[in-house]
Amino acid sequence: MGGETTARPLRADARRNRDRLVAEARAAFEQDGVTASLEDVAARAGVGIGTLYRHFPTREALLEAVLRERFDALGAEARTLLGHARPREALITWAHGFAAAGTTFRGLTAALSATLRDESSALHASCVSMRAAGEALLARAQHSGEIRADLTVIDLSTLVFGVAWAYEQNSGWGPGDLDRLFRLLFDGLTAR
Repeated sequence: MGGETTARPLRADARRNRDRLVAEARAAFEQDGVTASLEDVAARAGVGIGTLYRHFPTREALLEAVLRERFDALGAEARTLLGHARPREALITWAHGFAAAGTTFRGLTAALSATLRDESSALHASCVSMRAAGEALLARAQHSGEIRADLTVIDLSTLVFGVAWAYEQNSGWGPGDLDRLFRLLFDGLTAR
């Protein structure tokens, strides 16, 4: 395992700094979107920008830390939905949650879409297990004959992000509009 090192546990003060940075980044991303100023995040956390970059060398690394809990929850939800009696409905439920997670912060759908095939991205690594769980739901729905057999998990992710992006861009839309877009999307993905 050539270049791997074992990470030492953080000192208590470093752990507090990291936790404050994640909390302040979440607040900044909620207010200003994923392009929020990292200098402002550091200042709000009461640390210097160097401390932020020591913990999170890139914006994506910080965004991944903010989103990790949500991604883990989506992976767990997918594993639970594997036991659902109706595979197509299970896939739709999971995809809806996936889209909702993608619209958490303004600009997030674009950031997540850019990482789908970029294995060097911190967000890509975080999304792998979530996508794998979604892929199992997709395979189950395809095996049941309810969803097109030629759809890949990357195709599905791209389409879901497209719906989420369209929803994000139309501030006058409500949750009913997102539901309607999903019905249209999955009508097109249903096996004939």
